[in-house]
Amino acid sequence: MKTKSILVVDDEKNIRLTMQESLAHLGLPVETATNGEEALNLLKEDRFGMVFLDLKMPGMDGMEVLRWLKENLPRTRAIIITAHGTVDAAVEAMKLGAVDFIQKPFTPEEIRNLATLVLKREGITDAGAEDYPTLFELTKRSIADRDFREARALAGRTIASDPGKPDAYNLLGALLEIEGNWLEAQKFYRASLAIDPTFKPAQANLERTSSFRKLGKVDFGQEKD
Repeated sequence: MKTKSILVVDDEKNIRLTMQESLAHLGLPVETATNGEEALNLLKEDRFGMVFLDLKMPGMDGMEVLRWLKENLPRTRAIIITAHGTVDAAVEAMKLGAVDFIQKPFTPEEIRNLATLVLKREGITDAGAEDYPTLFELTKRSIADRDFREARALAGRTIASDPGKPDAYNLLGALLEIEGNWLEAQKFYRASLAIDPTFKPAQANLERTSSFRKLGKVDFGQEKD
């Protein structure tokens, strides 16, 4: 990702101002938009390397903006901000390259830390990567690039590097959902919970996918590699 401006898209004025002030410490220009339509008008100028994007907005919502980004600016990194649970939308957002989520209310430090992490992720190289944190971030970057085959391979390497952490199992489960294999995905959600029964993302994902059988839903529609 090139070093460009950051765009904050949220219909709440106080959120936009708080995030603009918090992100200014990174030394990058920060602009704001109040809705999806305004965001697209700004994004068409191709000045932004990172977008903080609210999913729930009047008019054009965040998911529509993500679809536009996927088709037109696939290298622009999107971070989802929401006051609502993101579980139902998380897999769909990942299909569109959004792998980072932050839920309101959040602190300025949390926003800065996440933005810094996303920026640093772009500079990581795969050469000789063996430790869990590096491999996990490489997995996320491959998802952001929508290279899901590579992401699945990296998630496996991440798990092998430290089988005692729940995050990578949960992430691999989500990747399996993307390819339509929710039964296999459930195995990894359960593996995540076997390590940490309090790990909320895996709890929510397992509960959600368990409802598919009751609804007669067999897949999400296969994502092409």
